Amino acid sequence: MSIMDNRSLVQKADMAVTDLSTSGGYLQPAFAKEFLDIVIKAGVLMGLATVMPMKSHTQYIDKIYFGSRVLRAGTEGTELPLADRMKPDLAKVILTAKLIKAQTNLSDEVLEDNIEQRALQQHIMRDLGVAAARDLDELFIQGDTTSTDLFLALMDGLIAQTTTHTVNVASAKITKAVFKDMLKTLPSQYLRDRADLRFLTSVQAEIDYRDTLADRATPGGDVWLKENVPVPYAGIPVVAVPMMPENIGTGSVTTDCFLSNPKNFTVGIWREIRFEVERRATAGKTFIVASLRMDAKWANEDATVKAYNIKIS
Repeated sequence: MSIMDNRSLVQKADMAVTDLSTSGGYLQPAFAKEFLDIVIKAGVLMGLATVMPMKSHTQYIDKIYFGSRVLRAGTEGTELPLADRMKPDLAKVILTAKLIKAQTNLSDEVLEDNIEQRALQQHIMRDLGVAAARDLDELFIQGDTTSTDLFLALMDGLIAQTTTHTVNVASAKITKAVFKDMLKTLPSQYLRDRADLRFLTSVQAEIDYRDTLADRATPGGDVWLKENVPVPYAGIPVVAVPMMPENIGTGSVTTDCFLSNPKNFTVGIWREIRFEVERRATAGKTFIVASLRMDAKWANEDATVKAYNIKIS
């Protein structure tokens, strides 16, 4: 490739990336939606959670619920006395967007193969979106503001956030007894919509539980090994989340499991996503950096249970 051809190629790449953005490098609304759709679909936890746009870097989620009896014996034509009138319990969850960046490196050869077919934008979206989904799942699960890992220290994830209702499995493998204890630990008012609940655990823990079902001497027990179908307990699917750590707890060979309605986990995304490009001739590559702001929390932490010290090896 001649110097002029290479220069023309780089200019076309710059123009293609510029097409993604408006002033200041911010993604155009259509491209921002496309990028977020890829991230949500590619992420296991993101795909289950409630994802909402944030209007600014800080947003409040109002929780309004009645934690005790609201009905009283009534008398016709008479309003309830003041002492019998119930007020809702009010609380707020605050989402504060943290700055997160992702980067992809495109070689001159990749640009050459894609630019004329105008596939460069899709290439960028796909690569960054899939990688961002994986990393966000890790942050949403393993995030801890006390961590020495600067990325994980951005926010508290599921493990750090879930403290009210817990079950210590004491270095045993996951079995139906663990799920039973978790169900009995979850406050009864959250069991009414059992079909919406999920057990979220690591890949190895899900395999261990799948194996216990296959070992049962019942017709069709081996279906859990032959087919890629969700394994349930009491009708509640057990979901394997690849970024759930398996090197924590006692002996660094244990993992965690969560029981909740995954829609209770709320991800807030400030839609002002930025794409910036930098060309490095010596490397023969174009570096594209995407940055966005987001936060994630349980909308109601009381409605979840964490089982910990689950042995996986």
